[in-house]
Amino acid sequence: MKAHLLIVDDEANTLASLSRAFRLAGHEARVCDNAAKALELAKAQNFDLILSDVVMPGKDGLALLEELKQQGVSTPVVMMSGQAHIEMAVRATRLGALDFLEKPISTDKLLLTVDNALKLQRLERENRQLRQRLGKHEIVWKGETMRRLVAQLERVAASESRVCILGETGTGKELVARTIHDRSPRSSGPFVTLNCAAVPAELIESELFGHEKGSFTGASGRHIGKFEQADQGTIFLDEIGDMPLQMQAKLLRVLEEGEIERIGGDKPIAVNVRVLVATHRDLEARVREEKFRQDLFHRIYVYPLVLPPLRERGEDIPALVKHFAEQVCSQNGWKPVPFSSESMQALQSYSWPGNVRELRNIVERIMLLATDGRVDADTIEMALPHSPAGASGGKTDSSGTLAERVQSFEREVILAEVKRSQNNITLAAKTLGLERSHLYKKAEQLGIDLRALRREQGGTE
Repeated sequence: MKAHLLIVDDEANTLASLSRAFRLAGHEARVCDNAAKALELAKAQNFDLILSDVVMPGKDGLALLEELKQQGVSTPVVMMSGQAHIEMAVRATRLGALDFLEKPISTDKLLLTVDNALKLQRLERENRQLRQRLGKHEIVWKGETMRRLVAQLERVAASESRVCILGETGTGKELVARTIHDRSPRSSGPFVTLNCAAVPAELIESELFGHEKGSFTGASGRHIGKFEQADQGTIFLDEIGDMPLQMQAKLLRVLEEGEIERIGGDKPIAVNVRVLVATHRDLEARVREEKFRQDLFHRIYVYPLVLPPLRERGEDIPALVKHFAEQVCSQNGWKPVPFSSESMQALQSYSWPGNVRELRNIVERIMLLATDGRVDADTIEMALPHSPAGASGGKTDSSGTLAERVQSFEREVILAEVKRSQNNITLAAKTLGLERSHLYKKAEQLGIDLRALRREQGGTE
């Protein structure tokens, strides 16, 4: 695994010999002869590891280590010294040093230390990613449509083939890409994503390939791009159909040659990356319209995986609802709430224009509305968008400002809770977590006359 290292030592011969050893081993090495400059470099650039001498004129290596931690620099640091003793090693460890090496250091031991540090860093990164993804990223299915797709996914995951994931927005294209990576021989490597539609055209090259310090206005330090970050792993380029044409030509070169070049760089950098792409657009139509390069299309369209919209996999909805409901309840410390058969039928009859992403949001809304310990058809009616088109296969109603839509939702929640509490305003306020006077005030702002409602339908304060 290639690394970008910073070596700090006041002896020129040491800097020269260490940097040469690292470069011969395939790493990149930046050298520095004092702690002040090293701190400046570490804050400006992304290094994989800092190797620092302890005894130096002025600020020593231990003071540098302490300042790095205070400044929030998380790069692992290995200390080395020709005047090592137990107290020095203990202090370095307490300050956060990853390791402590005694000079003279053999090249083999030094390279082994670097490799171990990189492996540890990778494991920590993967653990963070796993904690973020745990319980969140899982393909949930029951029906034949998804069974066939998962079988395809399993076969292609074991290969090095490029995969083009196609489907409407919200169908779970990134989830499928993550699953391919996790089940591939590259699963121990990084999984790096970039949404091509979310990055301005003038910045996408830097995001993909990185840049050197001073290569353009605002480039205050070296930036490692997504392709380098994904070395030995997988890069997922979402919404590739929206990538600018000029950038498509540069991406094509990288796919053909397996090399990238940072903006402002003077040499190509080899990368070993599996490329997965996704789009909700018709790429073949984009090629005909000359909005997408045909040669790039043939490079990425090796194995297409078409994700069905949720309206075509209604048999999966009960399993998805159960999965999302458990997630929401776990995240909020709520008790699970049962769904009636009528409520599930109502969810299965809805057209889901926003696909699985919309279902996840609706389930969370249902959990908030289900204050009486169960989900019935009335709960679903309140949770789903109030639009004839939405219920019959068209699009959901998207009229009104955000404030208007929030007010509409709040009104529905209050009316539902008052009805559920049999017009007992005190009970409704308590269930909603509000003071009774606050509930009256909120209802008045939303055009609800709680007193009149209570008089008409009976109930208590």
